[in-house]
Amino acid sequence: MKKTSTRLADGRELVYYDLRDDTVRDAVDRRPLEPTVTTSEIRRDPLLGDSIAVASHRQGRTYHPPADQCPLCPSRGERLSEIPDSSYDVVVFENRFPSLAGDSGRCEVVCFTSDHDASFADLSEEQARLVLDAWTDRTSELSHLPSVEQVFCFENRGAEIGVTLGHPHGQIYAYPFTTPRTALMLRSLAAHKDATGGENLFDAVLAEELAGERVVLESEQWAAFVPYAAHWPYEVHLYPKRRVPDLLGLDEAARTEFPQVYLELLRRFDRIFGEGEPPTPYIAAWHQAPFGQLEEFDGVTRDDFALHLELFTIRRTSGKLKFLAGSESGMNVFINDVPPERAAERLREVASS
Repeated sequence: MKKTSTRLADGRELVYYDLRDDTVRDAVDRRPLEPTVTTSEIRRDPLLGDSIAVASHRQGRTYHPPADQCPLCPSRGERLSEIPDSSYDVVVFENRFPSLAGDSGRCEVVCFTSDHDASFADLSEEQARLVLDAWTDRTSELSHLPSVEQVFCFENRGAEIGVTLGHPHGQIYAYPFTTPRTALMLRSLAAHKDATGGENLFDAVLAEELAGERVVLESEQWAAFVPYAAHWPYEVHLYPKRRVPDLLGLDEAARTEFPQVYLELLRRFDRIFGEGEPPTPYIAAWHQAPFGQLEEFDGVTRDDFALHLELFTIRRTSGKLKFLAGSESGMNVFINDVPPERAAERLREVASS
């Protein structure tokens, strides 16, 4: 992998990740852009104890542009985009309309391919590995920013999810705090460790799932399963079998095998509802240990946390979505219409090869 860092016309950082070491990236952003102005603010809810970002400047962000005006495609001729070069393998840049900025963290966009009409599932194993390497590098770089406590790499796919740009891409949020969902995991981890005399909860969950009926696929380095208490109609958790706290901890064997396993999962997701159905909308979310201090989680260290990816769709059956209505949105109590055992069975049935 070759990494080339540059700046856009308004001062934002852009980084090319290339498969070839001899690739030259010297294109200049020719757009007449003013410096980006953000109004991101973090506010803490005194009753729930969680934090929200207030970012009013995002109201003006790009919304469903036609394909020939996509800001994530390469720049060609007089058609100028966020990527100055005329081609790219993988590129990462600071979001022009970030939810988090400055002392409130940072937001980046990750473009998986220059092919506007592709999806992550269409990538080759070599391309998918390059995305993994980019995620890992950004996790490392962002973790060193003084305002950052946790790094979250994710992909939203599909208009049903709320995606406003059709180009295959994901995002990275670098939060200035430990997110509420991670804090819940850390508290459960601490309680289990205390109750069992030191057993790791992630290890126990993985071992139990591997011995059960909800395994979707398994390889030497990775395991994918539908969790016992899945929140979403079709939800898969992907774990490296050797516990590591973050993407930086993956060894070469796990990195090499990841593209095979992950691409297979994504292709199965697109087959859940049968031939002729539109692509399955999904969210793919990497859960990594925070880089901040963990004193509030008794006896838990970063190494106790288990890196894993959660992949789920909001589509519950053909033509129908799972809406977060009263119980889910009002009380955070999910009601799942698809038994996890049946979801796992279906995902085994639709093997892509």
